[in-house]
Amino acid sequence: MDIKREQIFVWSRNIRLFHWINVIAITLLICIGLIILNAKLFGVSTDGKILLKTLHVSVGYVFAVNLLFRIIIGFIGKAHERWSKVLPFNKGFSQELVEFKEQKKSAYKGHNPAGKLMVLALLFLMLVQMVSGLVIAGTDIYYPPFGGYFAESIAIDKQNIEAIKPYSKVNVDETAYKAMRDIRKPFITAHVYAFYCFLFLIPLHIIGVIVAERREKTALVSAMITGYKYLPKDDPK
Repeated sequence: MDIKREQIFVWSRNIRLFHWINVIAITLLICIGLIILNAKLFGVSTDGKILLKTLHVSVGYVFAVNLLFRIIIGFIGKAHERWSKVLPFNKGFSQELVEFKEQKKSAYKGHNPAGKLMVLALLFLMLVQMVSGLVIAGTDIYYPPFGGYFAESIAIDKQNIEAIKPYSKVNVDETAYKAMRDIRKPFITAHVYAFYCFLFLIPLHIIGVIVAERREKTALVSAMITGYKYLPKDDPK
């Protein structure tokens, strides 16, 4: 039996822009990151590594600004831009999850309960990557926002900070440099492990979208382009 459906606007332009910029940025970051992690295998020179890290950080800035934009509109935006509609912290979520498992609801205007859990996991990983990445950028190639501070902390001549360059020991205090590298170790660990988690969760997210689309038939994928989902008329929105 065909279910009568109606076109409902769900995803705002802000959400759609964030989503696709995020997809592009994360894809580029993963590709460049894999090359950096396997630099020796690919025979990348020191100058090549610096170039790759510069590209990685540049894309990382786009990723960070986009993520901060999404965080802000999650608090001040409208409808399904708001975190209360997107994250699994709303009152009654546990009951929603039970009903989802029992397939008591045929479609969802926003994310279904499994989708909300995935958004939470991905958001957490993105925050870890953003913070750890900015610290690593500051300690590795001395890029903002922390690069100036770290460069000054390891400089022998504090009046000649511009002499501090990636992979160069010019004007570098060895003891201070070692201390800086010790500070960055936990951030490196967090960045790498979050990266591997991304490699696991992204395919899981794509599979989840496919399963949800087959189950709900709401034009889930195209909705992130047009903003519109097709929901059963008789279902509560």
